[in-house]
Amino acid sequence: MGTFVAYNHIFTDPRIKSVRRIIVGEPGYGKSTLTLQLAHDWCNGVYESPFSDADVLILLRLRQLGNVKSIYRAIKLFLLPNEPRVEESDIRAILEGCHSVKVILDGYDEYPERDNITESDVDQIVRFKKFRKFETTLTTRYLPKDFDKSVTKRVKLKGFDETARDQYIRKAITGDKNEKDFDKIKQGLKGNPILDDLCQVPLFFVTFAHMTHERKDFQKFKSVTEFFIYMMECFHSHTRNKAAEPTVMTYELEFESKHDELDKIAFEGLNRENQQIVWKKDAFCKRVGQAFYDHYIRVGILVEEKVVHIPDGEILVKSTNPRLKVADIAASVNNSAELKQTMGNMDPLDLQYVFRFACGLKPTAARYIIEYLKKKRGCDKFAILCILEQNRDIEEIRKTVTELCSKRVFIGIDDSKLLQRSTVQLLQIASSHDIPICDLRLEWSFSKVDNNTIILQSGIALPSLSSLEKLLVNAGRDKPELTEKDVVGLLNYVLPSKKFKTLWFTNCTPPESIRPEKIPEELKRMNVKVLWPSNARHLDLQSGRWKKADELKYYRVVLTNSSHQLQRQ
Repeated sequence: MGTFVAYNHIFTDPRIKSVRRIIVGEPGYGKSTLTLQLAHDWCNGVYESPFSDADVLILLRLRQLGNVKSIYRAIKLFLLPNEPRVEESDIRAILEGCHSVKVILDGYDEYPERDNITESDVDQIVRFKKFRKFETTLTTRYLPKDFDKSVTKRVKLKGFDETARDQYIRKAITGDKNEKDFDKIKQGLKGNPILDDLCQVPLFFVTFAHMTHERKDFQKFKSVTEFFIYMMECFHSHTRNKAAEPTVMTYELEFESKHDELDKIAFEGLNRENQQIVWKKDAFCKRVGQAFYDHYIRVGILVEEKVVHIPDGEILVKSTNPRLKVADIAASVNNSAELKQTMGNMDPLDLQYVFRFACGLKPTAARYIIEYLKKKRGCDKFAILCILEQNRDIEEIRKTVTELCSKRVFIGIDDSKLLQRSTVQLLQIASSHDIPICDLRLEWSFSKVDNNTIILQSGIALPSLSSLEKLLVNAGRDKPELTEKDVVGLLNYVLPSKKFKTLWFTNCTPPESIRPEKIPEELKRMNVKVLWPSNARHLDLQSGRWKKADELKYYRVVLTNSSHQLQRQ
């Protein structure tokens, strides 16, 4: 489909113009922030707003609509609570008389009646049975089970790439001219490669960037567990410091370390098919106690949200970070059987940080978790990331990663996203520690190169690796031909690695030639070999033409490649 460089392109690009649109993104990727930006720009008459032509914009949080069947009642309750003269019938008449109405329904994954055919207005809107003329956008972590695929366009938020990170740092933190502070933040991220995947999540990157900029004593983290523990400590420390002021409510220190019941609630919420991160206040308080509840609301780890004027409605409570709390439960297991029973419903792909936090919090539990993961299909490299979460000496980490990268490393199209993400993270760790990556093979998983970053078919980004020595690429199964743009992109991708030796193209068809001016001059001086073994040819980097390879070298390549194919079968 392509990518969008600005949020408003999601709504203006003709390829996804429709009266129904679903925006999918993982937690922290900015779905709700996007909806608020849209509302802000429309309310303030921003000329560039994609909704500038709308007579009415309706923004509703679906988690608040559990007891509300009518969309007009929802508008009355949440958007016009202080307008007693306006009735639901008036709202309906106004909307029907408007030329252009835009509707945003935020957080379908938090909607209490999601994926149930209830005939509520929300249900009918999602299934394109109501508001058929109104342009409606739904945000969610996952697609609804039942929606009209013929009219609904889908967009997936993929997080911050390096360009987006740089833009945010300059725009929100350092400004365009402060190169010293800009470089400090960039070096902070480079010095914490274990966090790179985490920092694709805009919420966490923003936190990391501001912490790096504002704190002179900002530490280097060896694991994501350390980073999140540090974040939680910042929440508590900030509240503690404010409590030291006169007339401010006393800070209850014991609640900082004693939170077993909160851990259990978070665990129960994530260890189910439809995950829950929102709870009714009364039941929640009954379990944790009012004093504990007030403390965590004050700290900011819990957020309270009132559902207004619904007779049987209640105040809802939302956890800002349930995964670290769940990890406390996972870290308490004492054997493999108990682990399987405890975490049997948890998918490592969806909740990878729960598993990683648990390994970082308790080494004895880590042994059972790692054994459990190694037995699960496609989780072997993820198990290595869990090993790295333990508070180990840096040399032990180097040894583990060196052993992995001394062999062929595969990223296949049939690998799970968890396996691909885990492999990419391990390669980045190797690159940041100058550990040679001897042989990386992309088996049908290559999609394109964008800004010196390989994008896999899954959408996962593989940043440039400064210690890469050899790269083998198959084109995608649906598109076995490579374009000049693909090949030139790959040549530029390997350029930062001074150790790079060989680029292979197998089971695919590269272009007949490459324009010489498109081939980087530095690559020509590095004496890099570009091979097309199935046709016994190599690329002459000076002329950009394929030439017949030396026969003896050709047979060596073919034999090596055949051996590789046998090993993978």
